[in-house]
Amino acid sequence: MREWESFLPSEVCERLQRMMDVQFVVDLGIRTESISREGEVVCIMDVSDKINALGGAHGGAIFSLADQAFAIACNLGPEPMVALCVNMNFLKPGKGHLRAVAGKVSETRRTSLCEVKIFEDGELMAVFQGTSYKVRAKRTEPIP
Repeated sequence: MREWESFLPSEVCERLQRMMDVQFVVDLGIRTESISREGEVVCIMDVSDKINALGGAHGGAIFSLADQAFAIACNLGPEPMVALCVNMNFLKPGKGHLRAVAGKVSETRRTSLCEVKIFEDGELMAVFQGTSYKVRAKRTEPIP
């Protein structure tokens, strides 16, 4: 049992597991290392086999790691959330084992703002900010 299964509702754990099992995420080697009670999410990925033409980690790989951490951090609540808008700043090239640390900065009735920091060996490599939107449940009754 993962530690977060002891404090998150089963329906949230099931949603998170589906997100972790997405084939693209698995193929990239992105793993969820931890989820804290306070909502901090840590995802990791080795980018040594995802190098661009200039010798650094491919930006798309780094973005995907940040996006996965963002998605999990936004989906810790009862309502599913999807990305509405994201921005990423690449500060330094990474080459090896990257660690994404994500958490909500702000939340309203319909949206959340999350920040993800990407580190390599404790050094800040990139910063990602994303706004997510709460997806409403589908109506089962007709609209009057």
